[in-house]
Amino acid sequence: MICGVPDRNLEPGIPKKRRCYRSSQPLLIVLSGPSGVGKDAVLTRMRELKRPFHYVVTATTRRRRAGERNGLAYHFLSRERFRRMLNEGRFLEWAEVYGNYYGVPKAEITSALAKGVDVMVKVDVQGAATIKEILPQAVFIFLMPPSAEAQEKRLRKRHSESSADLALRLERAKEEIEKLSIFDYVITSHQHRLDEVVFQIEAIVAAEKCRVKPRIVQL
Repeated sequence: MICGVPDRNLEPGIPKKRRCYRSSQPLLIVLSGPSGVGKDAVLTRMRELKRPFHYVVTATTRRRRAGERNGLAYHFLSRERFRRMLNEGRFLEWAEVYGNYYGVPKAEITSALAKGVDVMVKVDVQGAATIKEILPQAVFIFLMPPSAEAQEKRLRKRHSESSADLALRLERAKEEIEKLSIFDYVITSHQHRLDEVVFQIEAIVAAEKCRVKPRIVQL
């Protein structure tokens, strides 16, 4: 392992003695990208591979899709409960997206960071921009669809949007990709190459742990 990255791709004979200083500071990793890019699929695969992060579960008022479990993909809340939590200041950031509320629970992040655990947060691009203003010390990763056609195919496969909603999401995706500059890293998300995406995320985290001046997240 070099800089915390598995050395499975190293050529024989490459010295393995040079290892970076490993920062003990926990990271806040913000994973974002347009609708349909596969954010949930990537995080599900990371959990399956038992990658050692605390995965923050977003709260939402949208209806549960087929196969989704409450507390795993999302905390599914009523609008009344969401507004109550909002008034109590319990979200790091929140937004109304396509007519539904989404919010990132603040307590999950502070608790994990206090334990020295790296935290993974999944948000849309609007949410990432908000967190960037609040916590610029976080690591921001943008998942890029391999093509507009691939993204549209993913959205259609979900069968969860009307034709009008689908068109709106695809149009908004173009605008979100234009905000790429607020992110630190970009990864192309291929639907059938999830392990490759996971490995790239791990490489980013490992590189961040090698920083001379580590990121210190204060929330």
